[in-house]
Amino acid sequence: MIDNQLELWNNLNESYTLYEIQKYINNVIKLRGFEEQEIEKTMLLLLEEVGELAKAIRKNATDMKIDNSKINNYDTIESEVADVFIVLTSICNKLDIDLYKALKDKEENNIKRSWK
Repeated sequence: MIDNQLELWNNLNESYTLYEIQKYINNVIKLRGFEEQEIEKTMLLLLEEVGELAKAIRKNATDMKIDNSKINNYDTIESEVADVFIVLTSICNKLDIDLYKALKDKEENNIKRSWK
């Protein structure tokens, strides 16, 4: 296992499969010291990140008013989407869920549904 976050990041590229990205996130979580975090706390973090994504969308993609005194507290939509993906993938890793297989299985069911 690579023990340097920068080295991991430098190796990350567009040709990575979903499985490889899931492994990358697992390694980063270990290096950052979150490997032993309870699933309940990781789930709460996911909810927090989804809330931050909602704030970023509200700020950048709607005409809804925001508190201008907190304008610098809101990150970009892209950054918040990445945070949600990282924490969701971390949850999958903690529960030994193969994200690709879960997606493939779910989509197999979805193609049989009627979308009206």
